[in-house]
Amino acid sequence: MKALKKTKEWLGKSEILLSLIALLLSLLVSSVVIIISGYSPFEAYGAMLKGAFGSNYYLAQTIGTAIPLIFSGLAMAIAMKVGIFNIGIEGQMIIGALPAALLGTYVTGLPAWLHLPLCILVGAIAGGLWAMIVAVLKNRLRINEVILTIMMNYVATYIVDYLVNYPFRAEGKIIRTEEIQPTAAMTTLVPHTRLYSGIFLALAAAGILWYVLKKTCFGYELRAVGSNPDAAETAGVNRKKYMLRAMFISGALAGIGGAGEVLGFYGYYISNMISGYGFDGIAIATMGRGNPFGTVLAALLFGVLRNGATGMNRSTSIPGEFIQVLQALVILFVSTPGIIRVVQKSWKRKRFAQRKEEVA
Repeated sequence: MKALKKTKEWLGKSEILLSLIALLLSLLVSSVVIIISGYSPFEAYGAMLKGAFGSNYYLAQTIGTAIPLIFSGLAMAIAMKVGIFNIGIEGQMIIGALPAALLGTYVTGLPAWLHLPLCILVGAIAGGLWAMIVAVLKNRLRINEVILTIMMNYVATYIVDYLVNYPFRAEGKIIRTEEIQPTAAMTTLVPHTRLYSGIFLALAAAGILWYVLKKTCFGYELRAVGSNPDAAETAGVNRKKYMLRAMFISGALAGIGGAGEVLGFYGYYISNMISGYGFDGIAIATMGRGNPFGTVLAALLFGVLRNGATGMNRSTSIPGEFIQVLQALVILFVSTPGIIRVVQKSWKRKRFAQRKEEVA
């Protein structure tokens, strides 16, 4: 009985329960919208689940779709810990992807055990250094990081597009680089799908990040800077130094995510291959409450929505625009569990008032 009581108390306080309730509410509201639009919610959700889990192929596609989303979500989560809203994740993924592609293409003669890690490392360093520019400008000139990161996305996109269009463009009509060497390629786990060995790297990154944040002095001080920067500085924590470190780690994670798409799925860099991942990372980190494992689960949910939406669009007559509305509703409800708290508090107040009247 005590264990049951403790479990009930934990669920009452748990962010996981709030997220599940919010997810159910989003599906309920989405069902109403589907019915109003003249479609069947059972048909819509059935097609979505089939498109996400209907076969080994679809399941592999769903998990593979989540790989870059995990990295973008983790990149946003670590930046949030120091109070930085890193909207430049997409640019950092792009900056990490191109050097990895070039190193994988033009460096030859290396064994796979050295070539592949070297490409990933270069992608991480490139993404980390690109993100650090934002932290340096914020620390020295006090420029708002939201404006900086948005502008840096454009700078990264246009620089890389120029390089891919001109000096490093492969022959053919498609704007892309040459294919990488086999020694630089990650292993495809399920043939003809997006699922490659980068999923293990993503899960390892989440585990390491969780350990660093929860079990190390560095993680504690990092969280202290984000929670109360003035108090952290009073305690002797160098806020600017920790912002630089957090942004480097954030950019490095994004860079690995971009490099993974080149080395694990495409086999080359192609324009617009990273489109949308950065902004999805913001929602994923928010849904995961900044927790690395929560972020992984949120990324998998996004993989289900993305891949399931494709299945829904393919096997039903529901317009593609509606699928985007459905995804937005899920993000809105899951990312704002405060709505659930307000409802809970209102319900408790009503119950308290009723009991008071009964006693009187």
